[in-house]
Order: sequence, then structure tokens, then C-alpha cells
Amino acid sequence: MAMPSEKPKGLDSPVTAKLIKYGARLNVAAFRATNGRLGAKWRIGAGWKKPVPVLLLDHVGRKSGQRFTTPLLFLDDGDQYVVVASQGGLPRHPQWYHNLRANPETEIHLPRRGRHPVRARVTEPAERAALWPRLVELYADFDNYAAWTDREIPVVVLESRA
Repeated sequence: MAMPSEKPKGLDSPVTAKLIKYGARLNVAAFRATNGRLGAKWRIGAGWKKPVPVLLLDHVGRKSGQRFTTPLLFLDDGDQYVVVASQGGLPRHPQWYHNLRANPETEIHLPRRGRHPVRARVTEPAERAALWPRLVELYADFDNYAAWTDREIPVVVLESRA
């Protein structure tokens, strides 16, 4: 078994990306079918002992114009929600991140609280630095993901538009 700070073998493989994609689809289906009673807590990795809340993020494909929904771990920060474009430490930013950069006006679905309109923005360095320790406290594996990739993992704030 790899040490937590060691990058797992096969992380960069197309199989890993497909597993993430299909796992996300199952998560979205369970969340929607139960209004968040299932699929609203992440219980993998550091989330095993300390489950992490999950929201559904709607986003529009910047090239296709197609609507997508992605389950994401989130930090509830008053009237805003903070998400991390970690993609498990993969070498590229996730598609939802690029889509939000192109189309920041969107909606999220919170467990048992329903849909909320939000506007996405990427944090500036000082804000990211202030949020990062809180995000790692929420889900310790974020630090591992940062160690496994050469890219700086973006932190995105979803501000309420209601």
C-alpha cells in the first residue's frame, strides 16, 4: 500500500479518468433520486472516518453547450460554497472547472435544500491561501492531491445569486 503522500500508480491512466467519470454519474443519480439522502456524503479516503458534504454542480460545456452535472465536495461558507478543482490529483484541471470559467452563472443542488443559483469565481492567491487549510481540515486528501500533481489546484467560490 502506498504512503498517503506517494502518488498512486496508474493515477494518470485513462482507466482512472473513466472510473471517476462513471462514479460521478452514479453519485448524481443516487443524489437526485433521493434528494440527497444518498450521495450527499463522501466516504472515501479521508472521508471514511469524517464524511464530507457533496453538492451537485450544474455547468454548461464551453464547446458543446450541453448541460452537465458533477458531484463535488464542498465547504459551506455562509452565503457561498467553496469547491476544489482537484480531480484526485490528476495532471489536468477537471472539465467542470473550464466550463465554469467560460460560463460562471449556474446552479447547485444542495442536499435536502434544493437548487440555488450561484456565480462561480476562481479565488485570488491570498483568498486561496486562507481557504486551503479549512479545505484540508474538511478533507485531508486535498493535500495529497496537491502533492501528486504539478499544477496548482484551483479553489472556486460559488457565490449565491438569490
